[in-house]
Amino acid sequence: MGRDRPAGDAGAAPPLLIACALGIERLALRGGERGAAPGPVRVVRTGMGPDHAARGASRALARHGWGGAAVIASGFCAGLAPGMHPGDLVVAEETRDPDGATVCDGTDLLVKALTRALPGRTVHTGPLTGSGHVVRGPERAALAAGGAIAVDMESAATLRTARAAGPRPVAAVRVVVDAPEHELVRIGTVRGGISAFRVLRAVLPAFFEWHRSLLLPRR
Repeated sequence: MGRDRPAGDAGAAPPLLIACALGIERLALRGGERGAAPGPVRVVRTGMGPDHAARGASRALARHGWGGAAVIASGFCAGLAPGMHPGDLVVAEETRDPDGATVCDGTDLLVKALTRALPGRTVHTGPLTGSGHVVRGPERAALAAGGAIAVDMESAATLRTARAAGPRPVAAVRVVVDAPEHELVRIGTVRGGISAFRVLRAVLPAFFEWHRSLLLPRR
């Protein structure tokens, strides 16, 4: 079965689009344990930065049959909160950038699903902010002072584009690859990257559980 083909019985369930920026992120997401998804699943690499993310999400949703897809922005991020470590998970309550904020769906569902899928891993929730460049030092501290718990370059643009294309569930789940006490320029970068890669390989079952739960009728 091709990696971008339906996983399990598609039925009438809408598809799930997982957007990431880097080839290594796509490799992790496509190479992980897929399990049983409630509908078609596609992992798309958009390229780095908000402009590429927006264009990539728009192209993916314009494909035949994918216009109603739920969307998850995923991959790596930089942690902003003290005490974060490489391999920690971030589930966004909302994504932010200079163009506004996008509220995410099913945050609590994702946290519970990720806790089951990755026992022992710390899961952080809060605002995920966007940037057009790699953030370091004082700029990172300023973003944290504004309430954000993590930063990446694509999630906000991806989710904003997805919502602009039509109503749908959206979420952002990122794996911390560096943090205030573990910046990329320091010793331990490789170990932190390997840890984050392994965590990213294990998230798909939680994504499918989130997708399935949001499809259930509300009472």
